[in-house]
Amino acid sequence: MTLESWLTDKLIEIHRPSAQEITELLAICDRDLEKSQIADLGQDWQLAISYNAALQASIAALAAAGYRATGEGRHYRAIQSLAYTIGAEPSIIKQLDRFRQKRNISDYEHAGMVTEEEARTMISLAGKIRNMVSEWLKKEHRDLLQE
Repeated sequence: MTLESWLTDKLIEIHRPSAQEITELLAICDRDLEKSQIADLGQDWQLAISYNAALQASIAALAAAGYRATGEGRHYRAIQSLAYTIGAEPSIIKQLDRFRQKRNISDYEHAGMVTEEEARTMISLAGKIRNMVSEWLKKEHRDLLQE
């Protein structure tokens, strides 16, 4: 699979990003990373908020590459696209996807199932993805970074 094959299959569409858009997506990521570390939020919320931080960084990378995910499964594709945008290792993508599934269960089906270790791991993973996206943007899409 490639982003071009996703485009052919209408799973993503061409998108012309702006520096303001990328800045705003990364600002949401940064806000959520900060808020996810509030201890008395509880682990379910910490995981959900830090997952959203990682998702926003993933969406920013996909946008910078010139695409936007469409239809059902947008979050899944944004996460999977990290392999094609920033060159994320499969283990990072797999871990983030597991947390996506866990977040869905804790948000919609069963509260109180996220452990402290899982919340901490997701916060760390979101920070790592944020840093990877920033470094990739500096190397590949400096024009989309506001100074």
